[in-house]
Amino acid sequence: MPLPPLALTQGDPAGIGPELALLAWQRRDALDLPPFACIADLDHLARLSRRLSLDIPLAACGWDEAGRCFRDALPVIPLVETTHVEPGRPDPETAAGTIAAITRAVAAVQDGHAGAVVTNPIAKSVLYAAGFAHPGHTEFLAHLAAKGGTAPLPVMMLWCEELAVVPVTIHVPLRRVPDLLTTELIVETGRIVAEGLTRSFGIAVPRLALAGLNPHAGEDGALGHEDAAIVRPAVDALRRLGIDATGPYPADTMFHARARAGYDCALAMYHDQALIPIKTIAFDEGVNVTLGLPFIRTSPDHGTAFDIAGRGIARPDSLIAALKLAARMVAQQQRTPR
Repeated sequence: MPLPPLALTQGDPAGIGPELALLAWQRRDALDLPPFACIADLDHLARLSRRLSLDIPLAACGWDEAGRCFRDALPVIPLVETTHVEPGRPDPETAAGTIAAITRAVAAVQDGHAGAVVTNPIAKSVLYAAGFAHPGHTEFLAHLAAKGGTAPLPVMMLWCEELAVVPVTIHVPLRRVPDLLTTELIVETGRIVAEGLTRSFGIAVPRLALAGLNPHAGEDGALGHEDAAIVRPAVDALRRLGIDATGPYPADTMFHARARAGYDCALAMYHDQALIPIKTIAFDEGVNVTLGLPFIRTSPDHGTAFDIAGRGIARPDSLIAALKLAARMVAQQQRTPR
């Protein structure tokens, strides 16, 4: 079965997202990229293409045409929310277009017109200034997935060929992590990760390795009680669910090559414990994958980079990896339906 085109959002139009879309399409043949359509302000993309001397042909089209015209032009699903923002100069006036692109991407997948959502980076501060009511990108996607019902628990997995890692707690101050970390949260996160690895990555029996919260995984209580009281019971509970989970392990010995060979995904207890190793291993090629949603979503593992937007020096490597991984996950799900 041919894969439907991927729905790529423009991200913040003042950031590097729009130019990454142009650069990725420019390399479509050399890298054998899957077809994608960019939901964006068509005029802004055209101005940016001229500014960067890329000479990228753009084709305003609907989803039924996107796959057919991908070889000859970048398919653009035009937004009615236009913008005249300058690269590198974020403006809350662009928030409506940024939100509309995400909403239309999710709707395209839900309606069967697109295979997956691939999101370019947004700036939460810009959206907040315009009255955006959600904590961030992922929470908004969960809200759209709920369709008015109960929102699913979205799980952020950072992925590259050498490592997959999930932070159980994410964008919270470090001092709050011990209070937010519960056995139930770890178990639910691990269950979603295992299900996602099976359904979207084809791993029949995923192996999960759980990091300890404290140095040396608590050193038998000498360096903190949370690993014995919270993390270890979560490992036991996951195993009772039939999930191959082990740990807690000292985080400082989990991420060298020999250790990585022993698991399919590492569950880290807080943000930097997860992101430091993957950004060390694959700074330019890492992909942010959201598990737990009823549709596939990937994203580059970087931000808007306002400081370099429009200067022609942004690298599309992470977006290219996100597009390729999204297509791979779509194909895997076609092979392993629910």
